Amino acid sequence: MEEKLSKVAQSLKPSPIQELSHLAQRCNAINLAEGFPDFPTPSEFKQAAISAINSDFNQYRHVQGICDHLAKDIKQRHGLHVNPLTDIAICCGQSEAFAAAVFATINPGDEVLLFEPVYETYEACITMAGGIPVYVKLDPPHWTLDLDRFLKSFTVRTKAVVLNSPHNPTGKVFTADELDAIAEACCKMDCLAITDEVYEHITYDMDKYVSLASLPGMQQRTIITSSLSKTFCVTGWRIGWAVASAPIASAIRNIHVKLTDSAPAPFQEAALTALISPPEYFETLRKDYKEKRDYIVRILLGVGLQIHFVPQGSFFVFAELPENCPLSDMEFVAELIKKAGVAAVPGCTFFRTKLSHKELSQSGQDYQKRYIRFAFCKSSATLSSAEQKMADIVDSEGYLQLY
Repeated sequence: MEEKLSKVAQSLKPSPIQELSHLAQRCNAINLAEGFPDFPTPSEFKQAAISAINSDFNQYRHVQGICDHLAKDIKQRHGLHVNPLTDIAICCGQSEAFAAAVFATINPGDEVLLFEPVYETYEACITMAGGIPVYVKLDPPHWTLDLDRFLKSFTVRTKAVVLNSPHNPTGKVFTADELDAIAEACCKMDCLAITDEVYEHITYDMDKYVSLASLPGMQQRTIITSSLSKTFCVTGWRIGWAVASAPIASAIRNIHVKLTDSAPAPFQEAALTALISPPEYFETLRKDYKEKRDYIVRILLGVGLQIHFVPQGSFFVFAELPENCPLSDMEFVAELIKKAGVAAVPGCTFFRTKLSHKELSQSGQDYQKRYIRFAFCKSSATLSSAEQKMADIVDSEGYLQLY
């Protein structure tokens, strides 16, 4: 019956990560692959959800209080006036908010610029809408944006730019100059920007997170998507939102209602407790993740991996294979699972374009097959156990014995 499938369904292939995930399960490997915390959600958030269920908030629901709080928060942090009644759509996580934003704005044939390496969900949503993903390479090892390359990627068909900052998988936070250039190009080319800001509270070594929407001319042409998931350690609650001008937000709400009708009611109620967390909560969050970041960087350097770029945000490290390693990233991860019992994500899953012959000759190797993503949103016990497992198979020169 495969011939009965839609063209979109036929075009969406399983990720190679799925095969490695099955291998990891068979080997009972420590999971440093998936980006979800393995430590408890703060008790006050859980109690709020339990209370909501016991209070029978179990049916379709729209909790306006979430929108009211988000509007106040955006005003305080970014200086933007957002109407909580018209400019915010509550969705089932950032993933649905992003998909609905794409479906609300992208027509067949529209081009959408994506920065590579790229989170694969973006491409899938754009393709399902009939849009055409156009990839703009970020240059390793610091994942800088070549402004000339970026500007040359625009055509008369470009409808939107997708910006994920802090960035998955690299942990890059786009610089002020890069944000200015993106904003200027969007205004000049009359394009939209769709931002994924789920890691906005997880940044390191910087004074203030800057949203693209706060730059001149950008509020009305930016769709902000975000969620509770990463900041409040509740990736399974599926409470997210899109913030946009009233006509776009209305379209996103309409699409959301047709897809899922309502985000989970008790978790919307619990979101009110999470969103009014005191400043100390966010300060502690950044401090704890910074310590985990520094810890995993030391672990990975200690087993021979290369860290040319220490993440500035998110909770991922994009580590490079040792210079003398003959394995590809896929092969390395498979051996790491089998021999060390530690799972990670091969970096090739975040790349979509092939390097040109000139690029290959300049670098001497295909860097797209040289990176591994490790998630450090794990308990101290998990990270310590991973460290021990990898240390057990390190040779006398300090390299993992995987080849």
